[in-house]
Parts: sequence; C-alpha cells; structure tokens
Amino acid sequence: MEKMTGNGQLFQQTIRQPVTISGVGIHSGHSVTMTLEPAEPNSGIAFQRIDLPGQPIVKADVDFVTETRRSTTLENNGAKVSTIEHLLAALVGLEIDNLLVKIDAAEIPILDGSSKPFVDVLEKVGVQKQDAPKIYYTISQNLYLTDEEKKVEMVALPADQYRINTLIDFNSPVLGTQHASLKNIKDFKKEIAPCRTFSFFHELEFLLENGLIKGGDVNNAIVVVDTPVSAAQLDRLSRHFGKETFSINSEGYLNNLQLHFPNEPARHKLLDLIGDLALVGMPFKAHIIANRPGHATNVAFAKKIKEHLRKSKLKAEVPEYDPNKPPVFDIHAIERILPHRYPFLLLDKIIELTDKYVIAVKNVTYNEPFFQGHFPGNCVMPGVLQAEALAQCGGILAIPKDKPDEAYDTYFLKIDHCKFKQKVVPGDTLILKMELTNPIRRGICEMKGTIFVGNRLVCEAEMVAQIVKRAK
Repeated sequence: MEKMTGNGQLFQQTIRQPVTISGVGIHSGHSVTMTLEPAEPNSGIAFQRIDLPGQPIVKADVDFVTETRRSTTLENNGAKVSTIEHLLAALVGLEIDNLLVKIDAAEIPILDGSSKPFVDVLEKVGVQKQDAPKIYYTISQNLYLTDEEKKVEMVALPADQYRINTLIDFNSPVLGTQHASLKNIKDFKKEIAPCRTFSFFHELEFLLENGLIKGGDVNNAIVVVDTPVSAAQLDRLSRHFGKETFSINSEGYLNNLQLHFPNEPARHKLLDLIGDLALVGMPFKAHIIANRPGHATNVAFAKKIKEHLRKSKLKAEVPEYDPNKPPVFDIHAIERILPHRYPFLLLDKIIELTDKYVIAVKNVTYNEPFFQGHFPGNCVMPGVLQAEALAQCGGILAIPKDKPDEAYDTYFLKIDHCKFKQKVVPGDTLILKMELTNPIRRGICEMKGTIFVGNRLVCEAEMVAQIVKRAK
C-alpha cells in the first residue's frame, strides 16, 4: 500500500460538473442517455438505473459481474448495466476515482467503439481534485491466471507504476500476432483511448442474423475479413447498414473505417483489459502481461487481484500493539467511563484513542465465566460477546471525555454485516478497533469495528449507537 505525502501527495479526483452523453447500445439497439455526475471521496464508481423503480445502484465492482460474453455486465440490487468497459477505461486513463453514472437504459452507449468520446467529454468538463488522499495498493508477489482451453496467460508483477502489455493471436492471416503496450497511464489518451472495437466478418454476419448487435453501424467497429467473402455477402451487409457499397482493402479490412494504428485491434484489447481491471475497485500498481485476453479471463484476473489486495490491505490495517507501552486507559479508568462490571466488562485496556478511532485490548483466558457453559471441553468465545466487546470499545470512543461531572451511556441501535471469521479461544489476545464512519450528529454514532488476533481478522461489524446522558 502506498500513500504519497508532502509535495508528492496524491488526491482522489472526480469531475467538476455533470455532463450528459447520448447514444445507442450496440447489442440492444436501444437509445440511451446517461449523465456523469461528481461523487464524494471514497465512493468509487457507481451506476444508477434512473429508469427503474427506486432508481437502484450497482457499484463498479468485480463481485457484481454477471455476464462476460461480448462485453462486461454488472448486476446488483435490481440494477443491470452492460458494456461498461470502454467508459471505465476512460475513467482509469484520466485517473478519476469517484463518479456516479445515471443511466436510463441497461447498456452504455457504444459511440465510436472506443474510449475517446468519453475522454473528450470528461476533459471538457474538467477533473476536480478532492480533499481526500488517494492510496495506491501494490501487489507483493507475482499473480498468475491461465486458461488452457482459451490459451490465455496473464500475470501481474510487482511494479512502481501501472503498466500493461498485451498480445493477441486469433490465427488470422490478417491480424497475425499483434502486441500492444502502455508504459504510463498518462499515455492512455493518445495511445489507447482512440482504439475501436473489432469483429471478424463471419462473426458479424452471425451477430446480425441473430439480432445480437442491433445498435451496430459502420462507424463503431473495425471489421476483419480473413476468409473469402462473396459479392452477395458484401451487398447484404451494405443494405443492412444503408451504405452504397463495401469492399475489402489490401490489408484485409472492410473499407468502412481507416485504422488509427497498425496494431489497433491489440490496443483495443488492452483498452478492454484496463476497463475490466477497473472492477478491482481500488487503484493499484502492477505490471500486467496478458496473452490473448478476453472479458471472461479479465474478470477472473480482476477477482484474483482484488482478493490479493484485500488481504494486503487487511494486513496493513492490523493495529500495532506493544505491551511494554503504558495504556491510555487501564481497567480502572475504563470503569470510570463505562457502567459495565465483572463479568460483563470485556475490555482490559485502551492503547490508542483519537477523535476518530479507538484501539483496545482484551486478554481471553480459560477463567472466563462463559467458557463453563459455551462449548464445554471445546472453549470458544461466543460471537455475541465479541460484538459486545466492540460495542464497549465504541462506547469509549463515543462518550464525551470533556465533561467529567456528567455520566453518559451508549445504547446500540443497529448492528450490520457482522461476521465471525475465526474462533477465539483461551490464550488469544484480542485487538479491537472501532472507528467513526461518519461524524457524530445529535448523539448518533456510526462506527465500523474489527477484532484481530495477531494478523488474523476474527470479527468485523458495522454499528450504530446513541449517546444518552445518564440520569442522576
């Protein structure tokens, strides 16, 4: 994990003002209008289906991918959005971290089949630096993905920046073996963004006959012709697209478009890879090498990278505990703040306390009274008591410390997403951390809690509590 400081401080970014884009979905053929809006720091990228009841939202996260044929599709909370990869690639290329995409259909417009139209409109409204640090995560070891059936090989190598190399090989006499690379994300706009999607002529005929690219036209895809094509086939394609005539140029491409680069297909595959890897959900630095990438394997690789980064992030979040340092509050000071007493006082000491978080220690021993009746002979600390220990830790954080003559209690109103990851047994030392997720308002505290034993996360939960002044 890397966080720049001093003059090198990096900040999260959004856009300066909303901007609207309209077009047609390439697969559905439906007209679509979407508005890109600034979003708060740490909110990430999300899509909101404003045409559906309740206007549900799905985050741009690999956990919500449901389809990878011909494009990448997200679905959650009743919100489904497809063909997201070109827009996401543009956001990565411009280093935009937080954005809300309000869309009135199920598919992002194809526009010209590249990321360039998105880059152009985003640059027109401008990128806005936000008052929140941007943290880049780094991988600590080589990560591999192989698919022998598809002949795909992908690797992510530790690196000090985001770099990508791709290779494509479709056994096509027209395309041959093509390579593309991006050495610096700053070069995305010029080198990768203009590169359009491509299709083979025989695939195009099948897709048209089966109504699978209802929004396709002659301006949003490069067509590769690597097998013999009759005049009748060209005529049928011309009539479908309303063009007078099609022909095949000397390089083996349909004459509907001119290539921006000799290796434009390989560059577009690199563009797709950037968009799909954006679904990792957190900025990271690595050198990605991908042979024959496609949406399915891109998404599978994104899941692998996300899991690796999640474990690294979790390890970095483990609070440090030095038993030789004097505590902020010992057990007697804790008793003066909390109303709890034996056998229900579940904190031994407070080792760190700020306005935003608190860290406490609980030493679990065989003499705990709950072990007598909870799994006798197989001592396991009850999960509800772990949650109670977090709640008491939250009480230390929330109760006012600047009013020694007044007593307060905290009453917990809600516990969400409570998970017990590992057993807690005699001999374990619990390191508990509670941190505010929002400022305290009108006595209501929203907090996130974690419990570690060593480097292992054993419990986590989100809690809401109310601070109440104790009657005298």
